[in-house]
Amino acid sequence: MLDASILAQLRDHFTRLTRPVHLVVSLDDSPTSAQMRELVSELAETSSWIEVVERADEWTPSFAVAQPGDEPRIRFAGLPLGHEFTSLILAVLHVGGHPPVVEESLARAVETLTDDLVVETFFSQSCQNCPEVVQALNLMAVLNPRVRHVAIDGASFREEADGRGVLAVPSVFVNGEPFLTGRSSLADIVERLDLDAATAHAAELDGREPYDVVVVGAGPAGVSAAVYTARKGVRTAMVGERIGGQVLDTMAIENLISVPHTEGPQLARDLERHAREYDVDIIERERVLRLGRDDSFFTLDLRSGARLKARSVIVASGARWRTLNVPGETELLNKGVTFCPHCDGPLFKGHDVVVVGGGNSGVEAALDLAGLCSSVTLLEYDTQLRADDVLQRALARRDNVRVVTGAQTLRITGQDRMDGLVYLDRQSGLEHRVEARGVFVQIGLVPNTDWLTGTLELSARGEVVVDDRGATSLEGVFAAGDCTTAPYKQIVVALGSGADAALATFDYLIRLDSERAPSVAS
Repeated sequence: MLDASILAQLRDHFTRLTRPVHLVVSLDDSPTSAQMRELVSELAETSSWIEVVERADEWTPSFAVAQPGDEPRIRFAGLPLGHEFTSLILAVLHVGGHPPVVEESLARAVETLTDDLVVETFFSQSCQNCPEVVQALNLMAVLNPRVRHVAIDGASFREEADGRGVLAVPSVFVNGEPFLTGRSSLADIVERLDLDAATAHAAELDGREPYDVVVVGAGPAGVSAAVYTARKGVRTAMVGERIGGQVLDTMAIENLISVPHTEGPQLARDLERHAREYDVDIIERERVLRLGRDDSFFTLDLRSGARLKARSVIVASGARWRTLNVPGETELLNKGVTFCPHCDGPLFKGHDVVVVGGGNSGVEAALDLAGLCSSVTLLEYDTQLRADDVLQRALARRDNVRVVTGAQTLRITGQDRMDGLVYLDRQSGLEHRVEARGVFVQIGLVPNTDWLTGTLELSARGEVVVDDRGATSLEGVFAAGDCTTAPYKQIVVALGSGADAALATFDYLIRLDSERAPSVAS
């Protein structure tokens, strides 16, 4: 199953093991069990510390990673391949005694959780957001014996996923109850479980001294700006819900000059690694709700209740998926309404789905889903598709894809889960219904600037109006990236605009200090 180069790498990785690891398998006669047997056998051959043990479990086929004699606390139900293969390797290393890389305060917060927690996470092998959640919960199970975690491949356990209404990944259940859906970090999960930890974190932020600059946003533009200001010796903080932003939802990236190919999650890791090489206070899992000003500083009110102060601000808050804004969309979000075909597509295998949007992202989504789903209906508001010709030609070769142009989505139907979509034929004026299990919305992005209304000048589309230096309508506030009026929303453009805004901010701070310096009498 694993090629020679991967096995060689595993042999090297597993030299870090310091205690025995049992791979406790529960198998049946299914093809997945046969693959699982092969996988764990190959893993066991890479280290004398690893042994395969068979024991029946309610999750079959599955295998646990445990120390001999201990009740297993980490289990993989289905095959942890694709993006989850790293989660498996880390689980073996951590159970086998190799210390995890985690902040000491965060480790203590996990270790002091007092409730017994049975955590189940539904993932898909193609989901680039799932590994962070799976790895965080596995780590919690390593650090605290009260935590047990089962990572479940939704494609392998379809009946279980359907029974719980799982139509988006990662979906996490704690003690049988829905807990969270979507990408989350270890710190975010701990704060959700422990309100005292969240309160302490907010108090610590609120007590910090004013910064020279606070960068709002942690995508390419935000990281670029933070690196540039930190290199100038400016005291810098970067606030963002997740490092990488929309990049995390992007798969193949082939137009970042000098990097022929990468993927969004890898680029996000590279961005984070670069930022952490400098003296940047990275404040994750936070959203800025309001920008204000007191007598001396700009103020930034955070979702946690904390307030940061700064002499200058760089807005790089990026953009989010544009929604249809039709009845049923919000009510059925993650119950059939979704945005990421790579993450959630496997959950709709064999079902009928709809894609709304005829640009590149919409056609690419339809192509991806056509290989999994029974049928794909692609709806485009315009009279023709807007995607590149090469993508349209590829779409035309798919016999299970139906393209409808001049279609206006009116409503999404269903009770506990989506069962269809109604659209208007703009030419005939007739309404039509498509029976479908899911809809993938691919109609572009909207800037994350709601929190700036009435504070900065915004365009009709809600973008921050900037000049060629990134300056906004408010002196001392600069902006960069997809949230601005810059015409091209590209990663490489965002990186450059972040540098522009940072250099302009540094120039502003230098002039500000010069104006405040006392004059010397001649």
